[in-house]
Amino acid sequence: MRTTVGIIGGGPAGLLLARLLHRTGIDCVVLERRTRAHVEGRQRAGMLEQGTVDALRECGAAERLDTEGMVHHGIELRFDRERHHIDFPVLTGGRTVTIYAQTEVVKDLVALQLAEGPPLLFEAEALAIERPESENPLVRFVHEGREESLHCDWVVGCDGFHGIARGTFPAALGRTHEHRYPYSWLGVLADVAPSCEELIYARGENGFALHSMRSPRVSRLYLQVPNGTDPGDWPDDRVWDELDARFAIDGDWTLRRGPITAKSVTGMRSHVHEPMRHGRLLLAGDAAHIVPPTGAKGLNLAVSDVRVMARGFTQLHLTGSSQLLDRYSELCLERVWQATRFSYDMTRMLHTRPDRDAFEEHLQLARLRRITASRPAAAELAANYTGLPIPL
Repeated sequence: MRTTVGIIGGGPAGLLLARLLHRTGIDCVVLERRTRAHVEGRQRAGMLEQGTVDALRECGAAERLDTEGMVHHGIELRFDRERHHIDFPVLTGGRTVTIYAQTEVVKDLVALQLAEGPPLLFEAEALAIERPESENPLVRFVHEGREESLHCDWVVGCDGFHGIARGTFPAALGRTHEHRYPYSWLGVLADVAPSCEELIYARGENGFALHSMRSPRVSRLYLQVPNGTDPGDWPDDRVWDELDARFAIDGDWTLRRGPITAKSVTGMRSHVHEPMRHGRLLLAGDAAHIVPPTGAKGLNLAVSDVRVMARGFTQLHLTGSSQLLDRYSELCLERVWQATRFSYDMTRMLHTRPDRDAFEEHLQLARLRRITASRPAAAELAANYTGLPIPL
């Protein structure tokens, strides 16, 4: 097989890149090692920045998003039994966020890809990337029981943290920066209408809680728990009772309860790999960086990466200049580190450490009071949450 851009990974980053390239007239092939059912069923993020929504509209993948997505104009911060609204449009000049599950984004992109191209191969596991420093790199992969070769001008690794792309970088070239947090999230899906119109970020005595949603009928909720927690140790009543306690405020508000359909525990970490390009191999999304979910940046950073990349490939295709592609790593990492910093700050401000003391608790409350009492501080949070501009 021969193509201009070989894309490893059929998640939202790889699929969106393929769609953007296709609309520009650049041929590509997407290799996804999982089945279509698995890819379309993975429960992941659900908050889309303004720029992510714009990108999906730009590539013609926003028909369902525009009818089913839930536009949010802010978030609510809760602490000391108080509630405070952060108004995004007022603070950012009109920017909003949209709740639309990543599973639905993937379904939309897969349907377009299969209907209009370019090629998307499921159950195609990439084994190796050869000659990434050359002008004709090669991806060896297995599909339908046969080993095959994909000859490319460029290779893009959208294959996640455990994929092969990042490991192809020479050890002497790559630098990894990582931070692990001393707590995890217990996440639950519940068949019950959300108890709020916008996301609630709550700091309680027993830890952090987040109230989100997947649709007008399905709630997505999270509790801070110790690392190593077994979801089986949290029966439904215990989950709801703890959520009730952490969301409690002085005033009239009720947490709706319903059947919990799924539970999982997610560890919290920050991870950045530098650089994001080696020769003709480029990384995007979780293959290059991971952030804790507190700031809702993971999916949106992946989209930002491929938007920069697509512009670079388009420039090369139309003008022959590789100027943007040559700056790809530099441009992306500028935004990645800002998102990493924002996610770190949000996480530290809202979670209680196992070894916490009164000094740290007062600092957390001081940060929260600063945001809720100061327009510049609230505007800084709103600008980061709705998405910083792509640095082009």
